[in-house]
Amino acid sequence: MAKMRNFCIIAHIDHGKSTLSDRLIQETNTVADRDMKDQLLDTMDIERERGITIKMQAVRMDYKAKDGETYILNLIDTPGHVDFSYEVSRSLNACEGALLLVDAAQGIEAQTLANFYLALEHDLEIIPVINKIDLPNADVKKVSEEIEQVLGIPANECILSSAKNGIGMEDILEAVIKKVPAPKLSDNDVLKALIYDAHYDSYRGVISYVRVKSGSIKKGQRIKMMSFDKSIEVLECGVFRPKMTPQPELKDGSVGYVISSIKNVSEARVGDTITDAVRPATEPLPGYKEAKPMVYCGFYPIDTDLHIELKDALEKLKLNDASLQYVPESSAALGNGFRCGFLGLLHMEIIQERIEREFNIDIVVTSPNVTYKVTKTNGEELEIDSPSQFPDASEIEISYEPYVGLSVIMPNDYIGVVMKLGQEHRAEYKKTEYIDADRQMITFSVPLNELMLQFFDKLKSGTKGYASMDYWFEDYRASKLVKVNMMINLEPIDALSFIAHVDKAPMFGRQIAKKLKEVIPRQMFEVAIQGAIGGKIICRESIGALRKNVTAKCYGGDISRKRKLLEKQKEGKKKMKQLGSVSVPKDAFLSILKLD
Repeated sequence: MAKMRNFCIIAHIDHGKSTLSDRLIQETNTVADRDMKDQLLDTMDIERERGITIKMQAVRMDYKAKDGETYILNLIDTPGHVDFSYEVSRSLNACEGALLLVDAAQGIEAQTLANFYLALEHDLEIIPVINKIDLPNADVKKVSEEIEQVLGIPANECILSSAKNGIGMEDILEAVIKKVPAPKLSDNDVLKALIYDAHYDSYRGVISYVRVKSGSIKKGQRIKMMSFDKSIEVLECGVFRPKMTPQPELKDGSVGYVISSIKNVSEARVGDTITDAVRPATEPLPGYKEAKPMVYCGFYPIDTDLHIELKDALEKLKLNDASLQYVPESSAALGNGFRCGFLGLLHMEIIQERIEREFNIDIVVTSPNVTYKVTKTNGEELEIDSPSQFPDASEIEISYEPYVGLSVIMPNDYIGVVMKLGQEHRAEYKKTEYIDADRQMITFSVPLNELMLQFFDKLKSGTKGYASMDYWFEDYRASKLVKVNMMINLEPIDALSFIAHVDKAPMFGRQIAKKLKEVIPRQMFEVAIQGAIGGKIICRESIGALRKNVTAKCYGGDISRKRKLLEKQKEGKKKMKQLGSVSVPKDAFLSILKLD
């Protein structure tokens, strides 16, 4: 146990976490050179294509230190994007130390600060590492001063490295051994193991990733989950090297995996405690705080027969991603589906892509929205995460919308751009803090639904990629909210309806109506696309009818003959409009996400 170290790598997105993991694996000869590849721990195709880490991954390494002893190092590589901060908080629970990675060219960014405070909350030993020192625009002195000034860690404690070129790897490993404490030996030998992650294998069932806090797990042992009083047998246990490698036993302080005879994914929840079935623990380990979804939207299968398959897919993804939430719902336009909750728009996009790739289910995604609160005139309080639940305006006493705190770190040249962007998105300015002579951090309070409207894309393009942001939930505040019903030929389309602030509702309605005009094909009759708040129409677009040239056979002659034919056609179109129905293509629902 004294020769074991559990640590993770935390940083802002794209500061080189996955590359550093690769070099540490190579330095410790954990994987043969012929099996080595870039982003070794990123196992999903989406992660490789986008160049981001979505799932935390563990690996066990053996390292012979300068003191001649061989140490066991359990490393967890974590994501950097704000949408996956729940993954980071879970990985910190399985560790005693953290490598805080800072880019030598970019310096401290928003998620660097957020992850640093998260590690402090978990009382971890933090080792600062300045990465990418080989870049032509690297400024090591400035970044180390920034770390001392902003984080309070002495500049001389920073380790200089280049994960790409393998510089400083030995210094990092030696620092981990010297500074990260060994796992504390438990007072008793009763088995307690925390499930920090899991995934479903179609051949072997549920595979739980565990951190053993006391006791040990052996093959053939009878165990049980503390939330489910059901005895099960351990079929296999082992460690990640980085492939799953069976071991006879997982001892106190170890990080590894357990395969048992669990086939039902609901029985192995992340945050649950595994204990011995014969000699069980009396109290479970403290688990994880329930993740609060920030963004909601509907997932509907294009083929309505695949409703059950979509439910199974979401169930298996929830096992692998504890922050995903879903409940069944149905729509008149789209049939049966699920209302899903996500931590952000990127999280939503990734889950959608995983369902389509890993489970081969084509889905339609309705426009995303957040959870609102409404106090009705009769005193009843409602939580609303779908426009269909929004009551009539005459029944509403007060409506509330969620606000989040937003911190933006950017160079001084872009202060005007960021302030203007904040005004456009109804943000309230809070304060400005200077990070150094060239950069500062501005803090806002902003409605969450405004943050969803391509705020991140606009921030990156407006500041040429130099700004970074982080956000956190603050509270609910009173706001004038309205529900806008989008109608096609006077028929409301519930999947396209949305809730918005009264000042912005007409603008969003016009944008959606214009987008629908582009994607709905022309019919044999005129199609009216309208947005309405209650009984008041706030916008309208018309799709002209396809027309046959009925006057083509009239060459010359009296005008009244032509007029008679046109009037006859007009009557026919009117009748068609009363009887005809417009089928909305699936692209229309997706186009709402891509509003300019």
